[in-house]
Amino acid sequence: MDNNVLNEMNRVDPNLRDEMLAELFLDQMMNDFKRSKILEKIDQSLKNKDKEVFLRLTEKLKSIP
Repeated sequence: MDNNVLNEMNRVDPNLRDEMLAELFLDQMMNDFKRSKILEKIDQSLKNKDKEVFLRLTEKLKSIP
């Protein structure tokens, strides 16, 4: 994290800061999980030589932050 962001976080009420950090953490974990599941499906589509599914999943993967 950038030092400016950390400095700003230190000025926020501790309870709110903890809530914000927990939300950021959960968002990142959910995105990682979604990415992982899509990558598994992409691997399967490659094994099945299913170009249509592969293309759909790669587009979906691009939309995950």
